[in-house]
Amino acid sequence: MSDFSSIKTDSQNRMDKTLDSFKADLSGLRAGRAHVSLLDGIMVEAYGSLTPLSQVGTISVPDARTLSVSVWDRGLSKSVEKAIMESDLGLNPASDGQLIRIPIPPLSEERRKELLKVAGKYAENNKVAIRNIRRDALDGIKKLKKDNAISEDDEKRYETEVQKLTDEAIKKIDEMMAQKEKDIMQV
Repeated sequence: MSDFSSIKTDSQNRMDKTLDSFKADLSGLRAGRAHVSLLDGIMVEAYGSLTPLSQVGTISVPDARTLSVSVWDRGLSKSVEKAIMESDLGLNPASDGQLIRIPIPPLSEERRKELLKVAGKYAENNKVAIRNIRRDALDGIKKLKKDNAISEDDEKRYETEVQKLTDEAIKKIDEMMAQKEKDIMQV
């Protein structure tokens, strides 16, 4: 029994990590509203190395259509501005000394559809990852059965439990995807 519980725990942990990864992927997709996580992936050339934007300044959301970055070291303002412009987010920062304002343009219909396709790819890739975790767990259960560590009834019961975990994880991905689709299509 302890062997199955370790298989189940491992599967649950891996599925949770996959869901967290999907959530992070989605948060990086811009839904037309200003959100601090929009700038999460931006790296700034600072002191001779690439540094995350969040480590060179404070990011805030003064209103629904604007982000602002208050750079701690005035000398890094140009680097921060350049990093934001060169990101693939399509943003145009305006510098005011140490404060950089970033207006968030409204999304065009075409751009919304592109974002939905990207989100759909993320969802599908993460569903595949969940199914691979299920396959690994089922292989582990089959091995336990082959080694006569469990009975046939246990094997069926464990497979059902693993399937239930899989169904829950895929349902969560679908729910997150539906929410993101609503956010993206909201004008």
